[in-house]
Amino acid sequence: MELDIFLVILSGLLFFLGLLGTFAPILPGIPLAWIGLLLSHFCSYTQTKIWILVVTGILSIAVMVLDTILQPWLTKKSGGSKAGIWGSTIGLFISLFLGPIFVIIAPFLGAFIGELLNDSSDIPKALKAAFGTFKGFLLGTGIKMITIFIFIWIFVFNLLF
Repeated sequence: MELDIFLVILSGLLFFLGLLGTFAPILPGIPLAWIGLLLSHFCSYTQTKIWILVVTGILSIAVMVLDTILQPWLTKKSGGSKAGIWGSTIGLFISLFLGPIFVIIAPFLGAFIGELLNDSSDIPKALKAAFGTFKGFLLGTGIKMITIFIFIWIFVFNLLF
């Protein structure tokens, strides 16, 4: 009984950390949330089925691969460079200390500054590349958040029914 309560609380904590990991590049959000789902398999309150763990595990891998590919692809498509990607990541990291509104603004500004540092002669190109990098960031973050909310929904559904 106490172990079940501990597993439910630990799963909830891992889901929360997973959500934080969609914004914080230092936290592996999807794996943390999936481990929360895995722990729920061993809890008598939820008992998540093995087939659900396999499907969500495959989904986790697919989302992590897509997230890894999406931002560089959109950056290159819009004429950007690695400097823009690094700037976006640094901007995101800095935004964690500035507040929630900066989570949206700082990655874009970081990408723009990174592109300007890479080539300061073409501001419109840097702006276009920053938008491409920012689109990749938003899409990747959105896909990760949706995936983690699916995991949370599965957990809550199993807990209640």
